[in-house]
Amino acid sequence: MAPMGPEGMPWEQYLVDEMADTTEFASEGPHTVCFSNAGVNNPWRVVGYTNMTEEVALHEEIGEFIHVDAEGSDDKQIADIADLLAGGNCDILIVSPNTTAALTPAVEDACEQLPVIVFDRGVETDCPVTFIHPVGGYGFGIQGAQFIADNVDEGANVLMLRILPGVDVLETRYSAGRRILDEAGLNVVGAEFTDGDNANTKSIVEDYLQRGTIDAVWMDAGATAVAAVEAFEDGGYDIPVFVGEDQQDFLQKWNDLDMTAIAPTYPTYQWRTPIIAAVRILAGEPVPGPEWVLPQPAITQETLNNFIDASMPPLHYAMCGCEEMPNYPQAWGGVQ
Repeated sequence: MAPMGPEGMPWEQYLVDEMADTTEFASEGPHTVCFSNAGVNNPWRVVGYTNMTEEVALHEEIGEFIHVDAEGSDDKQIADIADLLAGGNCDILIVSPNTTAALTPAVEDACEQLPVIVFDRGVETDCPVTFIHPVGGYGFGIQGAQFIADNVDEGANVLMLRILPGVDVLETRYSAGRRILDEAGLNVVGAEFTDGDNANTKSIVEDYLQRGTIDAVWMDAGATAVAAVEAFEDGGYDIPVFVGEDQQDFLQKWNDLDMTAIAPTYPTYQWRTPIIAAVRILAGEPVPGPEWVLPQPAITQETLNNFIDASMPPLHYAMCGCEEMPNYPQAWGGVQ
């Protein structure tokens, strides 16, 4: 689908032309924007949260930005949201849920008191003003698995590496990817959870290499992709077809080794969008809703060089949409 919205600003674009009326939420600023965050507990979320705070700095309508970090705990995030509501200081609440089902009641409670924006991971209610997300897990899973199917022979062995269970966007990545691999007649030798840990990822791959040939590696997120590649390098094995993600270390490894690879993305530029949405909602301006579906491009061999930047940290996510922001690259740990 062709995205609608401003050219070259995918964090403001949308794929579904349906708007939510927000006139009831119009109020005078400056506003207090509250954010209940599932965590800043992996590199993707670190880059994303930097995007968010830098976006906040661009809006004089925001007088205060309150961030609470659930540290990957459902119970803490539920308590965090209750505390924010009890404080009565928030004009709008942004929620990135830790897990889908567990956070649904807390989001529903919040919707009864103030406008709510959910982004990144979903909940099982349509009460928020908008749910901001890229195309999502199905798209990510399809892109990677179809690339594998197009680049290996029928019957080839595929190892699927996952992070953790119970998160909607990760479950849909796996379900879509698995279906395509199965329908292509490929042999899924294993689907293992890595906990996003490099040492664990490397150990899992090494274990499977001892059992037999691996022709392709599919991942539901790429933060540990380089560790998986290194397991092949260290053992003297040919590098198979690989699905990674848009973090710098993988993009550079892909380029250096001339790998057959693809980097589906779950763009970190999406962390800018909730702040933009919050400002518009509190001004009574329409926003895409009940879902704000952002474009979700993949990095391919043809576009790889456009995203490699050796001046950025290894786990910087290239699809950040942050390059033109005032404090780039220093705020993201890059070198001027």
